[in-house]
Amino acid sequence: MSEAEKFVMRAASEFDFEGMPTSFERCNAGHINDTFFIYCEKKDPSYILQRVNTNIFKDPESLMENIWGVCMHLRRKTAEEGGDPDREVRKIILTKSGSRYYIDEEGGYWRAYLCLNGVLCLNEATKETFYKSALAFGHFFCQLADYPADTLVETIPNFHNTVSRFNDFVAALEADPLGRAKECPELIEFALSKRDKCSYILDRLASGEMRLCVTHNDTKLNNVLLDEKTGDGVCVIDLDTVMPGSILYDFGDSIRFGASSAKEDEADLDKVFVDLELFETYVDGFLKELRPAMTEAEILGLPMGAYLMTYECGIRFLADYLTGDTYFKTHYEGQNLVRAKNQLKLVADMDEKLPEMEKIVRRYL
Repeated sequence: MSEAEKFVMRAASEFDFEGMPTSFERCNAGHINDTFFIYCEKKDPSYILQRVNTNIFKDPESLMENIWGVCMHLRRKTAEEGGDPDREVRKIILTKSGSRYYIDEEGGYWRAYLCLNGVLCLNEATKETFYKSALAFGHFFCQLADYPADTLVETIPNFHNTVSRFNDFVAALEADPLGRAKECPELIEFALSKRDKCSYILDRLASGEMRLCVTHNDTKLNNVLLDEKTGDGVCVIDLDTVMPGSILYDFGDSIRFGASSAKEDEADLDKVFVDLELFETYVDGFLKELRPAMTEAEILGLPMGAYLMTYECGIRFLADYLTGDTYFKTHYEGQNLVRAKNQLKLVADMDEKLPEMEKIVRRYL
């Protein structure tokens, strides 16, 4: 066993697992944390072990407080509804000393969860799976509607503050440390032209027209585990960015990812557009679960949520590319530029389709 492998196994041995950890397998999904499937004296993976990326999550203790509080709330709600909290809510495994995380000799923070078997984690949506994810996220937010959002810590300050993200993009553009701006002047010009739309959600939160609530902030299809037999949503995962925010953030991120005609790193932009049928499918499922807990302003604002979350993601990819790919993991040179072009092509398509998106949403009032 290599030193790196021993390092992972030492961390695994700190947690209160049932059975001795015998081996592990690295999970290559996800952009941020290091994730491992841990096997404990049986074939199927028993637990998920993660080393938190403290370059991104600079306050890992508050992060785990957020996750613990939200999970305990969800477990109570699920039990009251007659569900199975161990299957329907991420179960946190404590360390042998009773802590929610383990700190290794290098100062790294580790946490562990029960691994669910008999579930699927999908990266591409069909109409059916997208609808099932909409129901799952809608139910997740409905269960959290009475959770005091203002008690949560911002694990990444200004995460969906689109004005702040725009300013970060401008700062990256002005610095241009690697001279990459000259490679994409038209893309930069398009990104800069949307400045006046950035404050749409923030203005309405400030005025009270929209409510501050618990948000997931990364509502991609692959953050809902689906039952491999029924296809129904089982459990919402990846709670690192659970924070106070607007429900438009979460709806918008779902549409950005799931209602696109292509993956977010598809380089052929002719293949990239917003699928309005998938958009309506998600609206239907999301509001079927959550509509009673939403205001009319929030429902009518859903299309702009989709627009802004797609735009925000596009300028984040572009800013990261300009500054040397320091945030998002990349697998080949220029991947963040490909991602930026892809997301901003979706924004351009939404520019034309917003009236139709608004018409669809009105049908569900």
